[in-house]
Amino acid sequence: ARTDQGINSYPLKDGEAMSQEHFMTLNEEERAELMKRSSQVQEMLSESFRQYKELEKSFKEKIKSLEQETFRNAAAPFFEELVKKYKKYPKIVKYLHDLQEDLLDRMPAIVKHDESNPWNFLRFGDRRSLMRRYQVNLLVDNSDLNHAPVIMENNPTYSNLFGQIEYESEFGILATDFSKIKAGTIHRANGGYLILHMDDLARNFYVWDTLKRVLKNKEIRVESVTRLLGISNSETLQPEPIPVKLKVILIGEPIYYYLLYTQDEDFPKLFKIKADFDIEMERSKKHINDYARLIASVCESEGLRHFDREAVAQVVDYGSRMVDDQNKLTTQFNKLVEIIYEADSWAAQDNAAVVTGDHVRKAIEEKRYRASLMEDRLHELISNETLLIDVHGSRIGQINGLAVYELGDHQFGRPVRITAKTFMGESGLVNIEREIRMSGSIHSKGVLTLNGYMGAQYAQDKPLSLTASLTFEQSYQGIEGDSASSAELYAILSSLSGVPIYQGIAVTGSVNQNGEIQPVGGVNQKIEGFYRVCKAFGLNGKQGVIIPRQNVRNLMLDEEIVIAVRQKMFNIWAVDHIDQGLEILTGRPAGSKDENGRFPENSIHGLVDRKLSEWNEKRRGGREGARKPSAVRRRRSVW
Repeated sequence: ARTDQGINSYPLKDGEAMSQEHFMTLNEEERAELMKRSSQVQEMLSESFRQYKELEKSFKEKIKSLEQETFRNAAAPFFEELVKKYKKYPKIVKYLHDLQEDLLDRMPAIVKHDESNPWNFLRFGDRRSLMRRYQVNLLVDNSDLNHAPVIMENNPTYSNLFGQIEYESEFGILATDFSKIKAGTIHRANGGYLILHMDDLARNFYVWDTLKRVLKNKEIRVESVTRLLGISNSETLQPEPIPVKLKVILIGEPIYYYLLYTQDEDFPKLFKIKADFDIEMERSKKHINDYARLIASVCESEGLRHFDREAVAQVVDYGSRMVDDQNKLTTQFNKLVEIIYEADSWAAQDNAAVVTGDHVRKAIEEKRYRASLMEDRLHELISNETLLIDVHGSRIGQINGLAVYELGDHQFGRPVRITAKTFMGESGLVNIEREIRMSGSIHSKGVLTLNGYMGAQYAQDKPLSLTASLTFEQSYQGIEGDSASSAELYAILSSLSGVPIYQGIAVTGSVNQNGEIQPVGGVNQKIEGFYRVCKAFGLNGKQGVIIPRQNVRNLMLDEEIVIAVRQKMFNIWAVDHIDQGLEILTGRPAGSKDENGRFPENSIHGLVDRKLSEWNEKRRGGREGARKPSAVRRRRSVW
């Protein structure tokens, strides 16, 4: 009989199991005999069950072996084909062998599925996990490439670069497996090139050190940043490191290179090649053709109207204007593309089939107009004479200098009144802006350079008895740069000589101690700013700007100014020396020293030299007069 403890034997009487009461009525010998027989029967049952279990086990093993053999024979052609295909890759061959053996071991769980079991929904996750066990997690697929991968990562976060392990929720528990391992940019660029912007890289913590570790160890590990920092101790996957062979290209400002080169000892070892990219290139026929191809390519890819010859020429000129050089072109193509888009929009408003030069000019003008609010406000202040600027008449010791303002991507120039006052003294040149700390170091250097010129020109045979004050009138902000040093010198010489300067001429250019005019920046903006003021007060054909001769190649002026110069309504003079500018500004000869070291009497230099000589005589006479009374007093004291 089967009980909770197993199968037990009972003595029978008349074909029925003997009760306990009847068993106790038997004598001792009968009971002993029955117990003996029961023990023998129990042993026989146990042996029978043991043999049954062995037969069942043997049967199951034979069935399993048969099933495995059947499965092996069925799967063998597929595995043999894969092994043959990847025989050059031992790790793949080993993986295929292990996969086949694992499939054989887990085949019953894969094949058998009892549809009638109501608890199958609980086993669905296990079965899904079992089937996922044999999936392949393809991290990177470069099968469609016929070249080494070239990847640019614009958001180099830790997970984007080095990959991550994702999780999913199963019955309220976060779980993961190998199929949740996701590739990073370095995985996709492995075997090729990875391009990163240093500015973006610097904004992401922990990325730089990990990137260096990857390049030094030539392997990449997929792990979370929290585990890397030791913040999280939760158990998770630890994928095998992947060998890495790639070139990393960093793009950024030079300051990043210099800082890393000096502060990070690993940087020069890992990044051995440096290439400087210029923002300009030669304006050659080849590069002009490249500009035309760029325009055509943008129009073709973006579905824009194509540009005619004049429109292309306007874009080329705009490229030269951006670098302020007639012989150069900008390589900031993104700014050119902005003009291409906007010119197409103006062509669309005109229902034009192609973009013309007028559309490009309109696009450039509108782009400038949108950013010119501050320029217009300053021009308004000059027009209503809140900021005092003279463009007619002549003044002694007063001249129009030119300043450039830069607001983001917009630059503009405007005239600034510079005045000089001279008188007897020994203080030399006094820069008022420097005294109140509104002058930058370069501007102060330019003013002090004038001392050298004045001494070399007029103090070879006498002390330089001079005090001169210089200032930028109505200037309420800092001043930097030496481009106004020549204008300051003209104002000083005008004040000393008493010869007025024509106010319709503005001046830009620095000067050295030899009186040579040196090139400056922003010459186009300066000329255009002064032209706008002259136009507002009325052009008379005498107005213009004096620039250094070396800046002639930088002229890329608005077409309106080019026409005005051609019609002799506005002038641009290019000079090499301070004397040339003096003659243009005053209408008098500057004068050169004769063999005796004297200047012509009525020349600018002659008048300046005479004034300084007179002051020197007065100071010397005053000193001698001051000495005589003291000498008399000493003699009287002796008596």
